[in-house]
Amino acid sequence: MPSIELGESIPPDTAHAVSVSLPTWASNVGYEEGASWVLSRMTTGYPRFFIHKTIAELGRAIATSYGKQDQQAMLFSTPEAAERCLDFMRQRAPDTLAIQLHSVAFELNLSENTSPVLGGLSSTIAAALFPAEAFGLAKQYWQHTGDGISSRRAEFCHDLLRAGILVPSNSKNSILETTLKPSRGPKRYQRTNSVDETAVPDAKVTTTAFNDNKESSRFLEERFGRNLDLTLAAKAKSAIRRRIAGSLISELDLTAETVTEPLVSSVRANNLSESDIYLFPAGMNAIFNAHRALMAARGQLQSVSFGFPYVDTLKILQKFGPGCIFYGNGSSSDLDDLEHRLGKGEHILALFCEFPGNPLLASPDLRRIRELANDFDFAVVVDETIGTFANINVLPFADIVVSSLTKIFSGDSNVMGGSAVLNPGSKYYKLLKTAMETVVEDNYWPEDIIFMERNSRDFLNRVGRVNANAEAICDILRGHPLVKDLLYPKFNSSRDHYERCRLPHGGFGGLLSVVFHQQVSAQAFYDEMDIAKGPSLGTNFTLCSPYTLLAHYGELPWAAQFGVDPDLVRVSVGLEDKDTLSDTFRRALEAADRATSASR
Repeated sequence: MPSIELGESIPPDTAHAVSVSLPTWASNVGYEEGASWVLSRMTTGYPRFFIHKTIAELGRAIATSYGKQDQQAMLFSTPEAAERCLDFMRQRAPDTLAIQLHSVAFELNLSENTSPVLGGLSSTIAAALFPAEAFGLAKQYWQHTGDGISSRRAEFCHDLLRAGILVPSNSKNSILETTLKPSRGPKRYQRTNSVDETAVPDAKVTTTAFNDNKESSRFLEERFGRNLDLTLAAKAKSAIRRRIAGSLISELDLTAETVTEPLVSSVRANNLSESDIYLFPAGMNAIFNAHRALMAARGQLQSVSFGFPYVDTLKILQKFGPGCIFYGNGSSSDLDDLEHRLGKGEHILALFCEFPGNPLLASPDLRRIRELANDFDFAVVVDETIGTFANINVLPFADIVVSSLTKIFSGDSNVMGGSAVLNPGSKYYKLLKTAMETVVEDNYWPEDIIFMERNSRDFLNRVGRVNANAEAICDILRGHPLVKDLLYPKFNSSRDHYERCRLPHGGFGGLLSVVFHQQVSAQAFYDEMDIAKGPSLGTNFTLCSPYTLLAHYGELPWAAQFGVDPDLVRVSVGLEDKDTLSDTFRRALEAADRATSASR
């Protein structure tokens, strides 16, 4: 995929794309600094950081109709999620703002004998409403937790709102006087004050919220039924769960050489069932709910964030619950320190880590972590997004394995998703099972599920090709005189930890990071790359970003103390022809060489 214009979606012309083009080093800096020449051209962005235009439009419509003057709305899939957002804001907002926070939930105005296909949409959307000056707090909750609605859900629900079918829960079957845009549906379903009145955008209209339930049900069936088959969505969800379970079980080759029996008492991986796999609308939402379930099962205790983590994982542990202990280096000496603390009587809820980490690609010592967990009674949560369960199996060392399905499991960069897998051999399994059933909300939008299932059908084959391409790129970068460090599981000092979990036919993944001796080399290399450049990873096409700038622009010195270079360039390798891809990287290195020589 060639370079894409600034601000365009990645992939191009994709309404629900997961990434956005930031094709130059300067455009990444401009984005972080809020420069108008960048922000004014952005058509989309990474969904937890950029509120998609369809979501923003629906939020404005709801805030105008159901909020107080100058209020804004943040949209969620359940009333409970909206209330969690408001609780988060109340804890941090001044009292004068806190008293102005409220929520409104919506549901479909349908008859009791509505078909099951439509009845499954009974809980559709909820809004947290707040003054404009509190937007930053609402956005924090949205970004950290992944609880927000998807753009496909927003698109669907906005049409329902316009049609008068989506109504506040406490006003179902009543006459609403609201500010609504005219329905784009058939004219016979548009209600206005007068037969002579001309509908205009944003006009004040009075709509009877489809008091004729048979009529509204028929309209919804005709207009939306073909686009959203909930029966198909249920089958797709089951297929995804089986696909994940199959990857974990069919590749299982765990012997005494890799996992000793005391680590996880009777690792019953072959007993893993579909019901042990939970699906979420985003990978971060899987982590958020795993943390919630652990606190529900084991109480309010601190957790440990081990190794340099993806930014929002640390924020979840710090901001929700009693806080966390952060070991950013993820080293053996960090484990020594943790063991010393626990030996003195300190108790923790769980240890969260990535395998391998993003963006340093270091692999934590899961064997020793598991031993400490058994000795000192804490849970282990492993995020295997980067390694992916096509290459590695970390389940024997973990109580919960989480993953962002948005990445290579999907590959197409057009849908979000996440998963959490409970280890049936965990000592906490029954407690966690009960907690997950209580805590987890079924809020994965059916259209998104259908896209995820279709995208992931060739997941295993794609991973093999990506592994091979990534190693070819490493061969080009490794040892180049401009390159200070190449970060990849195969070459990192923690390779032995990775090998302990690598499957017999598994590789080292598609993500690598390169650090140059000089910033001018990194900038020229990045600018020259004739590939897609923007946030996210695991795409079927090669995708590059100056990761540290995007993830830690406001805290570069803090990240640097844990070995994260401010000019680090992260590359997610795709499925392109290996020779073509290799030529692209060679040309970028030649441009970096020229720029570096010119700067001397």
